[in-house]
Amino acid sequence: MRRDEFTEMRAFLEVARERSFTRAAGKLGVTRSALSHTIKALEERLGVRLLARTTRDVAPTAAGERLVESIEPHFESIAAEISAISALRDKPSGHVRIVCPDDAIQLVFRPRLPAFLRDYPEINVELIVDNGFTNIVERQFDAGVRLGEAIARDMVAVRIGPDVTYAVVGSPDYFARCSVPGNPHDLTNHNCVNLRLPTSGTLYAWEFEKNAREFSVRVDGQLTLDSIGPAIDAALDGVGLTYAPRDLIQPYVEGGRLQEVLQDWCPTFQGYHLYYTSRRQLSPAFGALVGAFRYRSR
Repeated sequence: MRRDEFTEMRAFLEVARERSFTRAAGKLGVTRSALSHTIKALEERLGVRLLARTTRDVAPTAAGERLVESIEPHFESIAAEISAISALRDKPSGHVRIVCPDDAIQLVFRPRLPAFLRDYPEINVELIVDNGFTNIVERQFDAGVRLGEAIARDMVAVRIGPDVTYAVVGSPDYFARCSVPGNPHDLTNHNCVNLRLPTSGTLYAWEFEKNAREFSVRVDGQLTLDSIGPAIDAALDGVGLTYAPRDLIQPYVEGGRLQEVLQDWCPTFQGYHLYYTSRRQLSPAFGALVGAFRYRSR
């Protein structure tokens, strides 16, 4: 296979996987127009349309699907061999892509990532924030991060953080205007910052427990967000009450900028886990990251 043919096939495979010229161009490190020209040249050479294009989507045609099925295993074999050769180096190297919720950045990665990057200068880590249930296989991530109870059984899970306890907080300014809730059901009378779940599109129901009884409360409020960081900022600004990991709000509570309520009702969840498919062959770079971030309780 000539070099230009290899380039065309790789370009086509990325567009078919991403279903987007823009995302594929970003992964390949080329411009969108250059990638479009490459695909057009491949289709003209083969004399068949490989991709169906609309204003919103790009999808393989029947001929394109057949080509994906025939060439994808070969490209995966090439990638596996390159990873195996990289293992012979003194230091692991490569690129690791992980999708995770925004609070995991603060709770897990920020405290430990600087030391990891210093220890492994030839490893590049890409963290993509997504609070939904991302399909790591379809999106070609090396791994994802979720609380332990939310991981599918067919995935390999490695614990990377301690248990996470949630808390309900508001600012002193807010409580100067509104009464302190005595139990979770009182939250229906408060202005609460809602969290929109990206996967289902529904609003997250705040979870509570007491005396071994678990239940949820659907709250209401003027502001809805899709990530926890801005929700904490909203509580600091006096907008309303926020439900967030205690470790994230603790500095503000200790500094008097937030007040925690309903402490006896707030639950504790299994800590964050790194999860990946059991069929995945670990690259040296990813293996080094798993080993470095594996949680070891004191």
